[in-house]
Amino acid sequence: MGLKQNLHNLKEKYKGTKMAPAFNAIHTFLYLPNEVTHGGTHIKAADDLKRTMNTVIMALVPCLIFGMFNAGYQHHAAIDATLRSDVLANFFTFDNLWIGIIKVLPLVIVSYAVGLGVEFIFAIIKGHEVEEGYLVTGMLVPLIVPVDTPLWMLAVAVIFGVVIGKEVFGGTGMNILNPALTIRAFLFFAYPTWMSGDKVWVYDAVNRTGTADAISGETILGSYAQNTTPIYDQWDMFFGFIPGSVGETSTFLILLGAAFLIFTKIGSWRIIVSTFIGAAVMGFIFNQIVAADIITESSKFYGLMNTVWWEHLMIGGLAFGAVYMATDPVTASQTNKGKWIYGFLIGFISIMIRVFNPAYPEGVFLAILLMNVFAPTIDHYVVQGNVNRRKKRLKAKTA
Repeated sequence: MGLKQNLHNLKEKYKGTKMAPAFNAIHTFLYLPNEVTHGGTHIKAADDLKRTMNTVIMALVPCLIFGMFNAGYQHHAAIDATLRSDVLANFFTFDNLWIGIIKVLPLVIVSYAVGLGVEFIFAIIKGHEVEEGYLVTGMLVPLIVPVDTPLWMLAVAVIFGVVIGKEVFGGTGMNILNPALTIRAFLFFAYPTWMSGDKVWVYDAVNRTGTADAISGETILGSYAQNTTPIYDQWDMFFGFIPGSVGETSTFLILLGAAFLIFTKIGSWRIIVSTFIGAAVMGFIFNQIVAADIITESSKFYGLMNTVWWEHLMIGGLAFGAVYMATDPVTASQTNKGKWIYGFLIGFISIMIRVFNPAYPEGVFLAILLMNVFAPTIDHYVVQGNVNRRKKRLKAKTA
């Protein structure tokens, strides 16, 4: 008797009980469901929530794999700086990948195990089917947290994010805040010493006699915040050969993921483009402030204000947030005009926080969470504006 038949038998055995959603979720995750529609008119389409989530995961996988290589490469480059003279020759090696696997894979496992565990518990308690919404969140979380985040700390944050960020609102499709960013915000406010923002943990595998040693390497944002010039050029920033969170370093791969999401009509190109425009405008304004000598080099804001506006688009988590976080269809604006406003304000506020908070020079996740709250308001006024314009046109015709 095969696995599929065994799962089907378990479904029938526990049908109508509280454990039914758990067995149904496992069965439908591995195999196509055997239910059919009965009566009425139905819209038939090849996509569903599970396929949509899997498509986003496919767009994230290149960032994950590259991030694993980069974690190992940054470790070896910290030990021997000469490796940076020939990046391509020293980057895609198994030693680099292995270090990335042993540091990143546990984060992925804990994220999915704890998050899906909470989903199963709520499904059993509330008696509804297990929702697929956490499939993407479970992949996003390991890509946006520091690689040295303790696993117990991540587990606590995931529980908080799933329960408070989603389930209390009614589950997938009802939440007003992005669950992955809710988890990141919880870590930021509950354990601020682990979420410095200007430092990145670099694994040191030289001594493997029990406890792993580590060094804190400064990120590009940290260098600019300290008014120092980073050792990386613009091509390093674009292709991702820089220290940072696992998924945020390679702007090149993030843009490829954006193209894939736009092509599959899952990600909104309006939000992505407007976020980059908003960030560029805010960065350009700061550049003009520096050029006009309104702020001096001795100021603590000078380094990030003087950063060329287009560099702001490639460093930190701006690109990753614009493509994979801001475009969340549940928490983002729904109207076309609202998406332009929503994305522009995310980019604009992100650079503002980045410059004015040198202790934590990364404001993308805070900006997105803030605009998640205001997204319904933006849509309300956009719709109301359309209604008022139609009323005026109607009044003009009948006058």
